[in-house]
Amino acid sequence: MNNSLPLTIGYSTLANRAKNIKFVSSVNSLVIVQNPEANEIPKFNDAIKVVELKNRGVAKSRNAAIANSNSKYLIFGDDDIEFNESGIATAINYLDSNLHISILLMQAVDETGKLRKNYPGKSHPLKLTNSAKAATYEMAIRVSDIKAVGIRFDENFGAGAANYLGDEYIFIADALRAGLKGQFEPIVIATHPTQSSGSLRNSTADRGARAKVFTRVFGILAPVMRFLFLVKPPFKKFGLVNSLLFIFGK
Repeated sequence: MNNSLPLTIGYSTLANRAKNIKFVSSVNSLVIVQNPEANEIPKFNDAIKVVELKNRGVAKSRNAAIANSNSKYLIFGDDDIEFNESGIATAINYLDSNLHISILLMQAVDETGKLRKNYPGKSHPLKLTNSAKAATYEMAIRVSDIKAVGIRFDENFGAGAANYLGDEYIFIADALRAGLKGQFEPIVIATHPTQSSGSLRNSTADRGARAKVFTRVFGILAPVMRFLFLVKPPFKKFGLVNSLLFIFGK
């Protein structure tokens, strides 16, 4: 592999899904395999570093990617994501030119090439009030900055944990509160299937998980921020009863 760019993609996967990873030849590849069952891991090119975890949880994988990355920049991937090489190059150029930015949030498209969300129309700094919809695969980090302040993904959140979402928002919130700067840029970084664990669902489990994310980020202000999350356009189709329960963290 010609790992010419100062960036690593840290892929989170399971042993039986690792073969599905779509590697990018111009960057370093790091494969974090959650493998408590000790299943056989596929063989990869010698240039690809593999780290095996004996437990599950995507946040654990993200933290292992940070710990094992020696590149200037890191992007977080999964085995069902295809990264855009042009987008990666643009992201690197942006970070190289903006040394005060530690987290760059970008955008992704679905299988049809349509943007996966209603992304902002223009660039803006990341704040606690505009980063709740972040997905990990949309994010590039300056590794040295993250390591310097000791920010890690909260392993009580994210796929594989009881609170199966919100790990990326919490990560950004913790980084901003530690004094780091983040920025959104309308760069298409990846293609991701339409459905994901972060898709909004009108269910008790989804309501409870999302409520706990807001508690983790905002503490006693969480009820107010949950209300603002629901009413900010486009309005969330959460259902009346679930919406009320969500606001009060039930």
